[in-house]
Amino acid sequence: MRAVVTGGAGFIGSHLCERLLAEGGDVVCVDNFLTSGLHNIEHLMQHPRFRFSYRDVCQGLEVDGPVDAVFHLASPASPADYLRLPLETLRVGSAGTWNALDLAASKDARFLLTSTSESYGDPQIHPQTEDYWGNVNPVGPRSVYDEAKRFGEALTMAYRRSRDVDAKIVRIFNTFGPRMRPDDGRAIPTFVRQALEGKPLTVTGDGTQTRSLCYVDDMVGGLVQMMAGEHGGPVNLGTPHEVSMLHLAGWIIELTGSSSEIQLVPRPQDDPEKRRPDITMARELLGWEPKTTVERGLRETIVSLSSRLNQEASVGHGTVPSASGPADALTVGVQS
Repeated sequence: MRAVVTGGAGFIGSHLCERLLAEGGDVVCVDNFLTSGLHNIEHLMQHPRFRFSYRDVCQGLEVDGPVDAVFHLASPASPADYLRLPLETLRVGSAGTWNALDLAASKDARFLLTSTSESYGDPQIHPQTEDYWGNVNPVGPRSVYDEAKRFGEALTMAYRRSRDVDAKIVRIFNTFGPRMRPDDGRAIPTFVRQALEGKPLTVTGDGTQTRSLCYVDDMVGGLVQMMAGEHGGPVNLGTPHEVSMLHLAGWIIELTGSSSEIQLVPRPQDDPEKRRPDITMARELLGWEPKTTVERGLRETIVSLSSRLNQEASVGHGTVPSASGPADALTVGVQS
């Protein structure tokens, strides 16, 4: 299989590229490093079946040769990123998705949209099932991400119905693991960084709000299985293991051996109260469910983030060097 992975240098995307290569596939990774970096895929650059294209998918998406599958992951995904990049988030969810679907249609390839649990907004049913239409504030600060993904879902279904594209949708619930950025604003990397630095862990609100945490290896397995299947979705991918933010913060303090305390801070607008997927469809249609315990995943993530923070400290600039400049800055080992 020859697959195109948009957002392939991102957190989940880079793990997906690895998985596809390990299974014998050819991978064209497309990214513009808006919220990612070369460091996530640098170890793949010399792989004979890996190609990298520095490209903004909003400006068009052309790939020479045959394509069997298009995995569309390109988008800012953490609240810190999409609140900082609202127009870019809306653009990639609309124009970027349109271009990715056009590529799939022109190549007669399968297509997978990675949508989000944010499609449900602040849900009024629990756990969330795929037939729930959601409770989304269409004009709130988070709407730039929520509505971009909801538009992407509508566009994907339109291509499936009107252009006979074998297009599929998954709704990804909170995913974590190695290669998360320490500064990406999501709970786990934020708590781990604060604990390792001996700072207070900043829990928003009263900390009773919940999330369901799925380890990245399990999530990638679900994406691959969904692409290979016949169902168009949407299908929830995540874990039914639900944890409060207060409990998660305490757990990370324990696992890191930190002396940090927990500090309650104001909660962001439209922050969902509860988040847990019903994964009945994933179990029945894909034979998929997560296997990695949250504790094991947290331990792996802590090791990865600790290494990343140590690297940042040794560089002395606060960030790991990454290729975030123009395309012509990437020449060695890079092919479009």
